Amino acid sequence: MQMNSCKVCNEPVSGNYCSNCGHPVKLKKIDGHYIIHEITDFMFANKGMIYTIKRVLIRPGESVRQFINEDRHRFVKPITFIFITSLFYALVNHFFNIRAEDYYLQQEDFEGSSISVIFHWMLIEYPGYSTIFTGLFMAFWIKIFFRKAGYNIFEIFILLCFVTGITTLFTSIAAFIQGATHLKLIEISTYIMLIYYIWAIGQFFDKKKVASYVKTLLSYFLGSLVLGILIYIIGSIIDIVIN
Repeated sequence: MQMNSCKVCNEPVSGNYCSNCGHPVKLKKIDGHYIIHEITDFMFANKGMIYTIKRVLIRPGESVRQFINEDRHRFVKPITFIFITSLFYALVNHFFNIRAEDYYLQQEDFEGSSISVIFHWMLIEYPGYSTIFTGLFMAFWIKIFFRKAGYNIFEIFILLCFVTGITTLFTSIAAFIQGATHLKLIEISTYIMLIYYIWAIGQFFDKKKVASYVKTLLSYFLGSLVLGILIYIIGSIIDIVIN
């Protein structure tokens, strides 16, 4: 029997698939069937996206616990979810020329500085990456405040991906309406999404206890404070080096 080598891991392959990594020996030809399959997968992903948005928006705590402990098939994967919503957010911001200044009020002191550039990078250019980075800070404090709940840092990070995906999507809609009508909605949406953030995470841990929501609020502010201090330090160092 003729032995082939896997094109991915170079292991000997005797069948149609590599026993080491599972890669097929021969890829299917790109034809009409391939296109139909891709369209079908896209439609299924859309159904998963709609289901994920609906569930996490209405019952965030129950939905994320279901994803972690019971069923991960019907939900869009959390990392994929945050990148898709962030991509939509970036497209809306770019199309309507939304600037970083629209997201905060006191920016005169940092105008033209590296700190302003970092905020623009995080808010406008690469929101997906910055959201994941920011989520790590939030997850650290949530883990500390809810250490008795039994969830590890990675499960908390998954929770934040879903919740932040919803807040990103909502902010995108606010940015779209602001860009189309010039109504100042982004600042208002920030407060609404903060309320949702606190409600969603508090509900995940224990929706009946006020302490859950207080701890979530503290986690949010401490995570934001540490991140803000880090951005200020990095931006100041860059300005010193450049100047």
